[in-house]
Amino acid sequence: MITIGDRIPNLPLTLSSGSHATLAEYAGHWLVLYFYPKDATPGCTTEGLDFNALLPEFKRAGAKVLGVSKDSLKSHQNFCTRQGFAFELVSDSDGALCDAFGVVQLKKLYGREYMGIVRSTFLIDPAGVIRQQWQPVKIAGHAQAVLDALKAEQTK
Repeated sequence: MITIGDRIPNLPLTLSSGSHATLAEYAGHWLVLYFYPKDATPGCTTEGLDFNALLPEFKRAGAKVLGVSKDSLKSHQNFCTRQGFAFELVSDSDGALCDAFGVVQLKKLYGREYMGIVRSTFLIDPAGVIRQQWQPVKIAGHAQAVLDALKAEQTK
């Protein structure tokens, strides 16, 4: 499992725009990589809208934002369109990215146990090193906390 101080792996990404990239292509920029359970659910929608609202400030700070779930490319495209997200979502349908970052864990809902994505965020510096990690995430105020952490890291 990746943790603070580790260098991120160079994994392929399928982006909601329909293009493909790798994590290495984000080198030279700060990167906010946030993992969420499911498109178009109330919590995931709120989290995405919060990041989207602060996106201009993230951009001014030289950071890019990527949201990741196991949903399909089509689901991501619909989610982005409906919510007006100005950042990319990553379709991790094979779970490679989720596994690399250790975000798939045992969860409980109404007494039922299952494996699922634990809402998590990683702040990655321009050299590809994880500087901050949040897991599990409480949605309220989270995007602002990530922005504040980014600004604090940049002054170190």
